[in-house]
Amino acid sequence: MITIDELKVQLNNKSRLIGIDMGTKRIGVSICDENRKIATPYETIEYSNMGNLISRLKEIISENNIKGVIFGLPLNMDGSLGPSAQSVNDKVNLISEKLDIPTISWDERLSTVGSFNLSSLLDVNVSKRVKNIDQNSATFILQGVLDYLTK
Repeated sequence: MITIDELKVQLNNKSRLIGIDMGTKRIGVSICDENRKIATPYETIEYSNMGNLISRLKEIISENNIKGVIFGLPLNMDGSLGPSAQSVNDKVNLISEKLDIPTISWDERLSTVGSFNLSSLLDVNVSKRVKNIDQNSATFILQGVLDYLTK
């Protein structure tokens, strides 16, 4: 894994990123345009085992010419690593070893709340918000990175 600033240096003008919200049962995936301006929901992967997850991520990376992966890291509100963040960190380290592109972790505090609230502002009904919460959270995470990269 690398830092966000190291990723920024490695990216060329036309490169896409994916954002990942690592849940225990569902993995939200988002993707951005090649100009890295807008993150959009891509899919939700039902987690069955690490091998299947890595295979699916490799497919998405290959099909979409992805140059970097952003994993949301669920830090505690005080910024410390709790059990959830440590579990995600362990999985991210395993996945990162199997991917041939840069990976980073990004503070995802309140991403689920933020994406849920944003979808309510857009007048999306509750059942659809709940159904898409994982990929919407991944989109919220990725958009935060995109906004940081354009500073």
